[in-house]
Amino acid sequence: MEKMQILNADLLEILFDGRNKMYGAYDLRKTYSKRLSYALAGTFLIALLLVIGTVVANSSRKKTIEMIAQDVNLENLVPEEKKPELPPPPPPKQDPPRVEISRFNAPIIVKDALVDEKDEMKEVKDLENTKIGNVNQQGTPDDGIVAPPIEPGTGKVEAPVMEEDYDRIFISVQYPAEFPGGIPAWSKYLERNLNRDLPVNNGAPAGKYTVVVSFIVDKNGAISEVQAENDPGYGTSIEAVRVIKKGPSWKPAMQNNRNVIYRHKQSITFQVSEE
Repeated sequence: MEKMQILNADLLEILFDGRNKMYGAYDLRKTYSKRLSYALAGTFLIALLLVIGTVVANSSRKKTIEMIAQDVNLENLVPEEKKPELPPPPPPKQDPPRVEISRFNAPIIVKDALVDEKDEMKEVKDLENTKIGNVNQQGTPDDGIVAPPIEPGTGKVEAPVMEEDYDRIFISVQYPAEFPGGIPAWSKYLERNLNRDLPVNNGAPAGKYTVVVSFIVDKNGAISEVQAENDPGYGTSIEAVRVIKKGPSWKPAMQNNRNVIYRHKQSITFQVSEE
């Protein structure tokens, strides 16, 4: 190789000067940079495709929400059975008061000397306050009033019957208030009117969000005093109160075959899940 050529030649040309360049080593060294660039570009392209695919797959996931409606009813209070009370013992028998009695002496005509003092006939004025009988008896003077006969008692004292106040607010009844049409109609009403996407739109993570709403159902079934007793967040309590206020009148509660005012509790569950 000439001197001027050495100045312009690269290291590979100098190394293989005078040698067989058709040998594979020369070609491998000459194309090394190009092959390395291709390998790095291919690796970067594959990694980029993997990242884009992961992002697209995560963004395509949709949050689904299910709705669960549950009735919350207060348990009916069962009064404790009372044992029958034993009748009180009968009052002790009392002997009637002894009344003064004077014996009736039949009139007999005899000599005064033969008359016994106890057989003497008494004057009328001495018999005004005494009963006439066959014997003489000491006792209280007879006032002439006949005592009424004593009627036998049953031995039981009945308590006064307390009338139930049907105008108060009941929390436990025989037949609680219910949505017209029962649970199937209630579920259908929620599906049509409840904004089930509200917790998702407010950023709620996957889980269950149950709201307990209490309200009063009057004797005609009208709804009033609707309020949420808890707040799981993400706008669920406000939405549950809105749905019940918007709904129709309920079937009123009954106690002793009468419509009564009843405080009812109803739970509404928002269920958010990831597919």
